[in-house]
Amino acid sequence: MATETSKDELLQLVKRFSAYLTVKMSNLFSFNTPDSRSVGAVAGLAVAIVFTWRWLRSNSGPQRRQPKQQPPTTSSSVVTTQPNAVSIPYGGVSSSSEDLTVEKFLDEFCQTIEVIPSLGRIVRKNLCGGRKVTCRLLGVILEESSPEELQGQSQATVRSSVLEVLLEITKFCDVYLMERVLDDESEQKVLAALENAGVFTSGGLVKDKVLFCSTETGRSSFVRQLEPDWHIDTNPEIIFQLARFIKYQLHISPIRPERTAANVLSSPSLEQFFGST
Repeated sequence: MATETSKDELLQLVKRFSAYLTVKMSNLFSFNTPDSRSVGAVAGLAVAIVFTWRWLRSNSGPQRRQPKQQPPTTSSSVVTTQPNAVSIPYGGVSSSSEDLTVEKFLDEFCQTIEVIPSLGRIVRKNLCGGRKVTCRLLGVILEESSPEELQGQSQATVRSSVLEVLLEITKFCDVYLMERVLDDESEQKVLAALENAGVFTSGGLVKDKVLFCSTETGRSSFVRQLEPDWHIDTNPEIIFQLARFIKYQLHISPIRPERTAANVLSSPSLEQFFGST
């Protein structure tokens, strides 16, 4: 009796979780960048329910009933048969129906989890096989958008929303970050911000691959010397100048500009570009 009660409670939990999962999945797909921690939490809860349900099933197998002792029949006893009688297995139809409902839900959930693309898979897909990336810092990786703004602040700030994407790119590509700065102090601010964000410890980026120059032309020269597969920048002039030398370019701009070349893509931010499927 206690096992049947536990099973009923688990079934109700699965039904409530199914409704929650529907809302959760719709929220995940409403954003461009899936939250891997949210997906992991949902998947972990589902796995726990799967194992609990299976454990209860294994411990709630049909129990043998003691056969009732039939009174001895006499020669005058009459045996009646009912041709329309239906034999119902122990446990009833509702128990079997509940099992099928749970199994169907678990199958659908597993299929749903499999179709959710991971961030790493999205990054590899959008990079189109590229193995070397050069990227501007201001306005892309950093909150500051100009050398003057960077110089006027006590410290630089790494955009938290772009950090996960940047670290994922460093797993597959040789990444070089570069920026035009007005003084040595600005360089130290940038390096300190990247270090505090864990870029040098969590990813494949090293300080030697963070390059600084004093002019926009200098940044363009860096890119041409490195010959990357991808270059990411906010300056449309540099994008235009490099269009015939670089295989792919990503122009980060809040306003979608006109496409100047077939190999130039645009996006409001780095994380939105690599968050789309």
